[in-house]
Amino acid sequence: MKAQVLLPKIFNFSFTYKTKKEKLTPGDIVEVPFGKEKAIGVVWPSERFAPKDIKIKNIHKKIGKISLNKNFINFMKWFAMYNVTPVGLVLKMVIGGNKNLFIKNDKNFDLREIKAKKFKLNQEQNDALKFLNSKNNRFDVSVLQGTTGSGKTLVYFERIKKIIAENKQALVLLPEIFLTNEFKTRFYDFFGFEPAIWHSKITPKNKRIIWNGIINNNIKLVVGARSSLLLPFKKLGIIIVDEEHDTSYKQDEGVIYHARDMAIARASFEKIPIHLVSAIPSLETFNNIQNKKFRHFKINKRYADYPLPKTKIVNLNLKKIKNSFVSDESIEIVKKFLEKGEQVLFFLNRRGYAPYLICKNCGYKQICNNCSMYLTFHKSKNKAVCHHCSSEKKIFNKCKDEKNCDFIMYGPGVEKIYEEVSKLFPTSKIEIFSSDYMKKKDHTNSLFNRIRNNQVDILVGTQMISKGFNFPKLNCIVVIDADFSGRGYDLRTTEKNIQLYNQLSGRAGRFSEDSIVIYQTLKPNDEILKNITENKAENFLIEELEIRKKNNLPPYSRLISLIISSDTKFNSFQGAKEIKKKIERLNDIEVLGPVDSPIFKKKKLFRTRLLIRSESKNLCQKPLAKVLENLKISTKIKLTVDVDPINFT
Repeated sequence: MKAQVLLPKIFNFSFTYKTKKEKLTPGDIVEVPFGKEKAIGVVWPSERFAPKDIKIKNIHKKIGKISLNKNFINFMKWFAMYNVTPVGLVLKMVIGGNKNLFIKNDKNFDLREIKAKKFKLNQEQNDALKFLNSKNNRFDVSVLQGTTGSGKTLVYFERIKKIIAENKQALVLLPEIFLTNEFKTRFYDFFGFEPAIWHSKITPKNKRIIWNGIINNNIKLVVGARSSLLLPFKKLGIIIVDEEHDTSYKQDEGVIYHARDMAIARASFEKIPIHLVSAIPSLETFNNIQNKKFRHFKINKRYADYPLPKTKIVNLNLKKIKNSFVSDESIEIVKKFLEKGEQVLFFLNRRGYAPYLICKNCGYKQICNNCSMYLTFHKSKNKAVCHHCSSEKKIFNKCKDEKNCDFIMYGPGVEKIYEEVSKLFPTSKIEIFSSDYMKKKDHTNSLFNRIRNNQVDILVGTQMISKGFNFPKLNCIVVIDADFSGRGYDLRTTEKNIQLYNQLSGRAGRFSEDSIVIYQTLKPNDEILKNITENKAENFLIEELEIRKKNNLPPYSRLISLIISSDTKFNSFQGAKEIKKKIERLNDIEVLGPVDSPIFKKKKLFRTRLLIRSESKNLCQKPLAKVLENLKISTKIKLTVDVDPINFT
């Protein structure tokens, strides 16, 4: 008897093996010979069998009693098709390393329970819960929108509790792994037990324990980053995508995919409900709400009826600020809050000390040797760092022409603001809240505890502080640079800024009648800024959709980006031209390019871009994949496919 086995390798097809007496069904996990090695694979539903004259090897054994279910297998196949990636690589994401499947003396996941705290929903929350429950447990995409601090989390907690009571499993997706510790505590308080936490940083042993607990239905609740979407749930009952608008859900290396969109697809295959949660929905989600494809419920008030923070725009054009980035007006307001024993946040979404190092004699900027990007100076390291490839350089005093240079720091980063704030408020306890300083778990937990215990007066932070954190005494926020410029290389720059500042303002005044967000800007009359300060972000979404429609841009068209990279610019560009000749023969598509990527060199490779545009209702991935499979691509180039790109670097 023969069976098809899919291997977690870069293949878009399964391999034929012989079976012994043991009966095998699709989804069973098996050990097979592959070359001179042993490999773990999955019995795959395929009619493709090896020719009769090919010697077929025997399956070594079946691995335990675990098996991938039919719905999940169908989702994996669709996932591979949609994202134009080999299904073998999707399987690799599912089973990880082989060690995941061999449990040796591992303890079960800790399911000890304590008495959960009681939380009472207000009227709006109860109405929201009733709305989410109204479709029972059928496939349904519902959007739960609520102003920051409105208690959206409590609503979906109650929804999850109902699902778990039915002996089903629940998955909560979060945009960033550092949020999981914060959520861990909140889940523990509500449910009385810890959820399984899943992300790339957990230990291999814990991954093995959790993976097996999920496939055996012993673990009911998983909180994870985007990779948790491909866990082999035995009885998945609901998916929650928190902060659904967040661009961190887009994986942009390896297998490229958008976890929110794939979560909707998985819910469809599993025939279960999915709830998208946000304060301001993404433009795609908003469009689906407008078109009645997604159901929608909005919570307008904060949980404890505290008002939203007041807003103030500081016009920097009217302020004479010399060698300073904090206005006198902002300083005076901050002093008042500090005197009341309340916490203050200075916000700037730039890591490091200065974004550029420029020679004031010749204008030369220090550039990464591996990437076509300027280096950011990190004073804490006394090094210039590339934020794309992580390479570091010591500061030197020579330009390209080998003349002595006089480098100056151009523009502020959070380290510079920290330095300035420390001088302005010398008696205050000040901390930096940035990914460069939050890499060590002990440091992160210690900082959280000190903030909550009011042992920190002032925070200087980047965008990571805007996501999901709850600091009760934080009532004043100063946005150092609130200008909504066209920075970035994607369609969503302004959209992301609006969502960022909305999330940020939500950190203030959660338990206070008096809170404020100060926006320092050179463009005080900017319409987008007014929408934020007047709590009218929806106006932007409506206007942006009109612009997109006029220009045939997503969501009114579909884009697929092809990046062709090589160690020489010539090979990259020629490779792109050859690929374009092949794919432009496809029907109902437009191929734009080739052009240099905005970041035309990254990690020592030169990059050329092609952009495929088609009607939004058409899926051109299948014919595109066939063309790409038959391409004889030079070994000198690398092709990367990005379906529904969110940036164009």
